[in-house]
Amino acid sequence: MNELKRKKLTFRGWFRLCPVRHCLLLAGGLLIGGYFALRGSAAVMAAVCRGFVRPWHRFFSRLTSPLPFSMAEVLIALAVLAAAAYLVGFLVRLIRRRGERGRTVYRFFVTAAMAFAVVYGGFCLLWGVYYYGTDFEAASGVSGAPSSTAQLETVTRWFTDLVNEYGEQVQRDENGEFSEDLDPIFARSAALYDAVEEVFPCLAGDDIAAKPFFFSRAMSYINFTGFFFPFTAEANINVDSPAAFVPSTIAHEIAHQRGVAPEDEANFCAYLACMASEDDDFRYSGAFGAYIYCHNALSKIDKTAASQIWSTLSDGVLADIRAANAHYEQYEGKVQDAAQKVNDTYLKAFSEESGVQSYGEAADLLIAW
Repeated sequence: MNELKRKKLTFRGWFRLCPVRHCLLLAGGLLIGGYFALRGSAAVMAAVCRGFVRPWHRFFSRLTSPLPFSMAEVLIALAVLAAAAYLVGFLVRLIRRRGERGRTVYRFFVTAAMAFAVVYGGFCLLWGVYYYGTDFEAASGVSGAPSSTAQLETVTRWFTDLVNEYGEQVQRDENGEFSEDLDPIFARSAALYDAVEEVFPCLAGDDIAAKPFFFSRAMSYINFTGFFFPFTAEANINVDSPAAFVPSTIAHEIAHQRGVAPEDEANFCAYLACMASEDDDFRYSGAFGAYIYCHNALSKIDKTAASQIWSTLSDGVLADIRAANAHYEQYEGKVQDAAQKVNDTYLKAFSEESGVQSYGEAADLLIAW
């Protein structure tokens, strides 16, 4: 009896060291467990999307939209600084309080586990449910399927003509590369989906502009062209990316903002939005991305046809492709490889079986369309 009592008191003692962190750890763990237990039920996930996630994103996107900076970027920076400060404080306490090292280490691991559980749990709730509660292909009636080589070649030729046409209508620098001013492009992005909503009501949403990421260079090192931050509902764009890709990346992240989770579907929606735009910069970027997806798919199964089509590209399009290749080459290395593996693992964890390859699977949707 006394032994059981001592164990109970010992448990209470450890809990009282950081009760709030224990409670948050438990709450985050329950959220993660509940998500993985229920994500197989499309009805439950759809209800969570309608009743909580979409209202959350509408509220926070409206709240953060007037800010001239990305609140997501501020929160990420503060989190990094807080983590660094906490780690330094932990090491100092570990050295100075030798008699309390066990408690100090325990608090550290509870804090780390709590932070992971809360952030990951929130991510599952505010983003992960989209993978199981919404279905753009079912709502739009456009469904991708494996295509024949002849179909892929035909569509690739069509996009080649399109990208050549729009490539002649955008501003270029002395090297022949895309050089449109990005500030007006971001300003016009708020209304980018207005025309698409009329054809696909499932893409309806508030007119919220995407935001340039101040630390875009850091995003280039981890091979991110942009990301949607579900906690603040902001579409963040890497403006260090090749300029020709920026307008279509904006459209891609806004598709995420409107509830389209799978990467291939977001790429397809980006193409639709760019093509529906009245602006040459968006139309060129949309056609440019579509050509790249289809060319890459075709080159895997018929390199001869892909090379022949490549030879018909205009000088301006080729200049943008060379600029993009040069940009990505400068960031190749272990950091980018590691980030790529993390992104691949993350996508597969949310049932995108192809991982990072799923971005290119937009070709199937483009052919179907």
